[in-house]
Amino acid sequence: MAGVAKDRRKDNRQAAMVFHEHAEEYDNWYTDSLAFAIELAALQSLHKEMRGPGMEVGVGPGRFAREMDLEFGLDPARKPLVLASRRGIQCCQGFGEQLPVKDKTLGVIYLLFALCFAADPQKVLGECCRCLRDDGHLVVGMIPAGGSWGKNLAAKKKTGHLFYKHARFYTTENLKQWLAKAGMDIREHRSTLYQPPGHLEEIEAPRDVLDERAGFVVVLAGKGNE
Repeated sequence: MAGVAKDRRKDNRQAAMVFHEHAEEYDNWYTDSLAFAIELAALQSLHKEMRGPGMEVGVGPGRFAREMDLEFGLDPARKPLVLASRRGIQCCQGFGEQLPVKDKTLGVIYLLFALCFAADPQKVLGECCRCLRDDGHLVVGMIPAGGSWGKNLAAKKKTGHLFYKHARFYTTENLKQWLAKAGMDIREHRSTLYQPPGHLEEIEAPRDVLDERAGFVVVLAGKGNE
């Protein structure tokens, strides 16, 4: 197990270096991206009123954080943080497994497309729970391993794809188990991106389900019982 953990930390650092060296290329992917518009619509469809301060863990170039009006962002790759800061995000370099935040200080944390690059997803979720106020919320967005998008990216990983060769893809069941272990309950969920990779043609309305077949799922979780 120690060897596995060491390998995952190595992958985490190598992934951070890739995003550092190719920050502009990754950022440009979002420009006029229909996938981004579909994913953003799912996030914006959540009903729960969430009060700040808000932070995105794995903020990257800050595209989502800007749209969701988040004040803070953290990422292990430095150059994407430069781009995020230009979008008005106060940034800090670091890893999700050790957040530089005091206990119970944040109102909302977003964790989007970050667990697949984390060395220890369970520890990241535990850290998020620690940093949230008792009335705070965690929003997780991920690509389920069992859907067509997850399988497509897993195939790209095998071919040594620049951005995905260090990624690991997980199921919605993995996420539910991790959240429960972290002491968090699911309050809302959305699934979208049912058009297969390479065949995106129109905007999609998110569905109020948690569906492993979707290309993108969103889960909103909170501490304990409401």
